[in-house]
Amino acid sequence: MPPAPAFYAPQQYLRSPEGLAKAVVVLLVIVAVADLLAVAAGVNIRRVLAAGLENDFATYDEAEATLADNLYGSASVLQTLVYLATGVVFIIWFRRVRLNAEVFDPSMQSMRPGWAVGAWFIPIANWVLPRRIAGGIWTASAQTNTDGSWRTVPATLMNLWWGAWVCSQIISQYTARRYWVAEQPQEILDTTGLLMVTDVFDIVAAVLAILFVRKLTRMQGERAALGVYPLGAPGLAERAH
Repeated sequence: MPPAPAFYAPQQYLRSPEGLAKAVVVLLVIVAVADLLAVAAGVNIRRVLAAGLENDFATYDEAEATLADNLYGSASVLQTLVYLATGVVFIIWFRRVRLNAEVFDPSMQSMRPGWAVGAWFIPIANWVLPRRIAGGIWTASAQTNTDGSWRTVPATLMNLWWGAWVCSQIISQYTARRYWVAEQPQEILDTTGLLMVTDVFDIVAAVLAILFVRKLTRMQGERAALGVYPLGAPGLAERAH
């Protein structure tokens, strides 16, 4: 008789998200630093513009203004590059924890694993769908009681992170439109102030994202240590939704 096929336990489909989580945390720290530099550059360019407006640009220093504008532009380029790198690694981490959640308890997942990537690229819907997916991941990863009961893990941190991120995106899009059409010095001064507010929101969102990534990664480690089979708790699937 032919040999029996090898049995692959569900544990073999679990992959640790810890390495990716560390990379995401480091990149988010860099994001916060880049935002701080952008705020400092914004303060500087506002100072130069305000000084010129006070005397109707009678003593306007063209060299200083050019330097301030170059510094602000460099800070913006740095932000863009860091955001792109962080977004890529974060989505890879997000997919990893989503696949682990599928092993922990697929009944808690309202969307297929591929949406852990695709949901981020759908305009408007990306303000809702990733949070829905994160809720299922959070719920499945929180099943850590060995008697089959559910451990209560409030979703406050996840909700704060998501709220800050959505607010940051909305304000950023609104401010960017204002900035690109600004022509007069006063308009540039005002929109630069709005961009600084956006940067502050980004910093808050980055800090909350760090806490969220570390918390969820730790939850998955604790859940994996108990075994991968669903621990079952009917009726509680919406705990984190």
